[in-house]
Amino acid sequence: MVLPHHTPYVTPQILHRNYAQAHDTEQFGTLIGKDLEYFSQAGFEMDKIQLKRNAPVAQLYEDAIRNEGAIISSSGALINFSGKKTGRSPKDKRIVYEETSKDDIWWGSVNIKMDEHTFEINRERAIDYLNTRENVYVFDGYAGWDPRYRIKVRVICARAYHALFMHNMLIRPTPEQLADFGEPDFIIYNAGQFPANRFTKGMSSTTSVEINFKRMEMVILGTEYAGEMKKGVFSVMHYLQPVKFGQLSLHSSANVGIEKNDVTLFFGLSGTGKTTLSADPNRLLIGDDEHVWSDNGVFNIEGGCYAKCINLSAEKEPEIFNAIRYGSILENVVYNPADRNPDYDDVSITENTRCAYPIEYIPNAKIPCVVDRQPSNIIMLTCDAFGVLPPVSKLTPEQASYHFLAGYTSKTPGTEDGVLEPIPTFSTCYSAPFIVLHPGRYAEMLAERMDKHKVDCWLINTGWTGGKFGTGKRCPLKYTRRIVDAVHSGELAKAEFETFGTFGLSIPTSLEGVPRELLNPELAWSDKEAFRKEIRKLGVMFQRAFALYEKDVETKVRLAGPQLD
Repeated sequence: MVLPHHTPYVTPQILHRNYAQAHDTEQFGTLIGKDLEYFSQAGFEMDKIQLKRNAPVAQLYEDAIRNEGAIISSSGALINFSGKKTGRSPKDKRIVYEETSKDDIWWGSVNIKMDEHTFEINRERAIDYLNTRENVYVFDGYAGWDPRYRIKVRVICARAYHALFMHNMLIRPTPEQLADFGEPDFIIYNAGQFPANRFTKGMSSTTSVEINFKRMEMVILGTEYAGEMKKGVFSVMHYLQPVKFGQLSLHSSANVGIEKNDVTLFFGLSGTGKTTLSADPNRLLIGDDEHVWSDNGVFNIEGGCYAKCINLSAEKEPEIFNAIRYGSILENVVYNPADRNPDYDDVSITENTRCAYPIEYIPNAKIPCVVDRQPSNIIMLTCDAFGVLPPVSKLTPEQASYHFLAGYTSKTPGTEDGVLEPIPTFSTCYSAPFIVLHPGRYAEMLAERMDKHKVDCWLINTGWTGGKFGTGKRCPLKYTRRIVDAVHSGELAKAEFETFGTFGLSIPTSLEGVPRELLNPELAWSDKEAFRKEIRKLGVMFQRAFALYEKDVETKVRLAGPQLD
């Protein structure tokens, strides 16, 4: 039997099959009518497109293979490709300047202004493009595991790959929840295959990623990189949680101890180790990237993980490696066409190879991903390309505020479009590319919560040691894991500490299983003069970067940074 390549245009019967099960046909008929009306009013030509809402994973596999050139890997994961863009495009991210949010937004190079008229043009352009597609995918899900603070998100896209990605990254509703989903709180129109008109007012390229907080909508043009959708949802939560709910949204991973029930937050940008270090076999994973520290505890924003795959192996990261199976989607990963085995060491497409998988694919994930308990430890992760910061330092409350605002790390290759080698950068609140409000608002909320709940804070460097990038080497993962284990056990808090020079950091003099010369970076450098030169260079960079926040912080916070002679 030969199956046709194309199925008929949308009918109530097709919608009936594609929508999640409801309890009775009458309920389904009502849903169909409401949804047909909703999409018609939104500008979709229902007689021309086939709408697939919350389609089964198997159907998304079939469509991606048939229409997009995807393949099934040897482990069962789907491999697909994002085209020319293999990372985020931060210079093309825009926020609509409108009356409901303009006084809260931190305007500038991160949040570039867009006028409402240009947004309407791009929105119409996206919908017009989607109307030319035979298959249009809709995924309805949630952002936020705590029902008190969650929002309903609707994704409308033209690629099965994008629908599967958001199926994994959002919180998947039960059939009953989907039947009662109603109007979404936030909508993403992803027409990434179609370019923006670069001659439209305010456009700087054929790529545009834009959010309108008044309409609670996002439009994507000119990039098929799936991570734009994920970070768009985070940007919305980064705005709504502090402004509307009074809760602290954080770019962090989080886990909880099985025995002690202690919660740890891991701050850091992509490539610093949030996903790797939070996937701990001795602890339950709350989430790997985006959380809210609420009055009640901590909850994950997402329903899945978006792990980097570069140099991935079962030995180094078994939890992530074993999560790459049926239902997961590998993005831009090279594979052997003979046996469909992924080659995680091949960077010929990009170093930013990724896998998106449901969080329940991690065996020790805590489901639901919410803990009604306040954190005990905060770990601020940095990737120091200069190789001069210690692998672990215990921070005072003032130092914690300073380093949170400074957000020093190095952008790693492939995380953003055009980044080919580590670039030292200061990403305030460890989330500058996604920040929406002034950094001081997040920092103030963090300091208040840390003080109220007596939370210990640690700065951990997963970057270079014994020399800067090109001469030294990255801190071995086994040592970083040992340090994190010592934080959780309480062993590190009881260690003897010494002061680390220019930065005034408290570093342990010894830790079983970690070489002494690693704990104190100066000991690891053979060229002491080169070390002093690099640490001074980094100190100057800190001071220049922090000048942006000096007028907004107390003197004791300003003095918690590096002191130069």
